[in-house]
Amino acid sequence: MRHPRLTERPGAAGAADLPPLVAVAHGSRDPRAAATVGELLAVARSRAAARGLAGVDVRAAFLDHCAPSLPQVLSAVGDRGGCVVVPLLLTDAYHSKSDIPAQLAAAHQDVSCADTLGPDPLLLDALERRLTEAGVAVGDRAARARTSVVLAAAGSSDRAANATVAAVAARWQARGGWRAVVPAYASAAGPRPGEAVGALRAGGRSDGHRGPVVVATYLLAPGHFADKIRDAALGAGASAVSPALGAAPEVADVIVERYLAAVSAELSGSLMAPRERA
Repeated sequence: MRHPRLTERPGAAGAADLPPLVAVAHGSRDPRAAATVGELLAVARSRAAARGLAGVDVRAAFLDHCAPSLPQVLSAVGDRGGCVVVPLLLTDAYHSKSDIPAQLAAAHQDVSCADTLGPDPLLLDALERRLTEAGVAVGDRAARARTSVVLAAAGSSDRAANATVAAVAARWQARGGWRAVVPAYASAAGPRPGEAVGALRAGGRSDGHRGPVVVATYLLAPGHFADKIRDAALGAGASAVSPALGAAPEVADVIVERYLAAVSAELSGSLMAPRERA
């Protein structure tokens, strides 16, 4: 993408000089998912405005089940001189590696694709926000040391994506002082959330540890997987299950950061090009 009016660093240029932000989500038959994406993008607009980007055009697109589709939104902004696509995905798997690039290539437009939202330290803050809302004593250091957490993601056939979730769990345990943080997956990989809860509870009984086991839902929006995680976790004896990340301000901040990083990368490329040709 080479946006014709982008001649300054992001933050220095007026918001009207910046390309549209097209946030593309997976999509779901559950109407709560699309509504949550809309709420999240409303927060992202507000967070962008606080950084002097009040006029940036922020639009939602969906890969499946919902309208508008990514090609439809790209067509709608096609006369704007380019755009930045931000995948609303927590891991880098099939959709970000194959599906989105294929749709962008088929559009034959000036488009830059940002990195996926995860992993990012801000998402750990969002997870802790949601656990607090679920009644977990996140702010109590002693309580954290007694509490085991299952980080429950959707799961993927892409092993690297699942490994990313496991790395996030390890990083969260090291940073957060939890007794344990283990990954679990609602589909395509194991352990399942109920299995992870059961294993932590059994381990606690065997070593005399009686602290709670809670589940942090590592999904962007409510829907089938979130319901599946909640039902399985509670059925296995989890003390609390947090809701999906949703419109958490930390998630909105990551969207803005991914957008600005993509714009900066494109700007740097356009500024370097004349030197490279010389």
